[in-house]
Amino acid sequence: MLIEVDQNPYLAAGVRQVNAIVTVDVGGAPAGGRPPTVAQVLIIDGSASMAYPQTKLPEAKRALAAAIGALRDDTAFAVVVGTHTAQPVYPAGGGMAAATARTRQEALRAVDALTADGHTRIGRWLTFAAELLAAQPADVRHVVLLTDGRNSEEHQDELRDALRACAGAFVCDCRGIGRDWKGEELLMIADALNGSADAVTDLSALAGDFQAITEKVMGKVLPDLAIRLWTPTGSAVRFVNQVHPRILDLTDRRTDIEPRVGEYPLGTWGAERRDYHVCVDVEPGDVGDEMLAGRISVVRGDRVYAEERILAIWTADEERSTVVSERVQHYTAQTELAGEIQGFTAARREGDEALALARLRRAVELADGSGDAATARSLEQLVDVDDERGTVQLVRRTGDADLAVEVVTVRRTQTVREPGAAARHDAGR
Repeated sequence: MLIEVDQNPYLAAGVRQVNAIVTVDVGGAPAGGRPPTVAQVLIIDGSASMAYPQTKLPEAKRALAAAIGALRDDTAFAVVVGTHTAQPVYPAGGGMAAATARTRQEALRAVDALTADGHTRIGRWLTFAAELLAAQPADVRHVVLLTDGRNSEEHQDELRDALRACAGAFVCDCRGIGRDWKGEELLMIADALNGSADAVTDLSALAGDFQAITEKVMGKVLPDLAIRLWTPTGSAVRFVNQVHPRILDLTDRRTDIEPRVGEYPLGTWGAERRDYHVCVDVEPGDVGDEMLAGRISVVRGDRVYAEERILAIWTADEERSTVVSERVQHYTAQTELAGEIQGFTAARREGDEALALARLRRAVELADGSGDAATARSLEQLVDVDDERGTVQLVRRTGDADLAVEVVTVRRTQTVREPGAAARHDAGR
């Protein structure tokens, strides 16, 4: 495992804010370690809208089959159908089964018999999944949730209560299909449960997406990692944010370990890299002063896997002190981009077209400037340009336009890693 710090440590006299991008790279399982045990619950929306168009439910079943086929032997798994309540599909009597050739075939037969009828109450689905997973002694607990609609049968406060109850119990990756799901709802679930949210706009790509999600979970090698951050006396942590592969604010998830030392949960890892933006206020120094502004390590319990330092050096050299780390600048712009997209969708929802258009224009500028070409193209599809009149206005409110807004919304926290890099989305997503 590697941990790297990218920063400009040089500050002008009296400046106290220190910024750093911290990259954590898990190359694989520790030598001699066993793979973590896994329990996975697959939740499929069973509401009546899943029957229209006629291809929707068959493709969802095919996606479930792909996920079941990707399970590692002996993985505990269950399939759940969600409507105004949550019902076990397999095992039919509840609980979870160990993945074998026999149980996979039984699960596929149960999935094939699914029909669509009822409404949508996502909080109930998640609470039921938490009950199933609580009985499993697995190192990794994971949920895949598929919905084609908004949370119509449940007040948002009920969903928030369910998310608070489920936080830390499992990771949830959620996907929206069709036209009636809400991007902000999926993001709310993903943020609370440390997972991902996305749209699958091409139903034929759904099976590949479910397979990829499950294979990634089966490849997890280190559960329950955390960032441990030490800061000096007189300092204050402004924020700790994950900034790649998606933006996730970890600041309020801190657990104090001892004075000036806190831990931020990172969840379970496979062979992957993630980037974090750490911002600390320290006691300002005079020209020539140097200090350790932070010591950051990746830990699991008492084991420290890697450690690096965040520095502060005060200088009178303006050429040094005015330079902003390219990666700090890049991820600051990506975070601002996510905020502008959120502001655009909120203004559009309120019917303030002038504000929505202004936020959209700024979002396009930020996407172009940070190399996020895919997001820039998606945003540009939301405006109508009249070259003859020289005017730009938001696209008319149609089914296609509303869906495009939800897709942009649910993807607003996804980031590109390097300045000038193009965003990469799987085909059909």
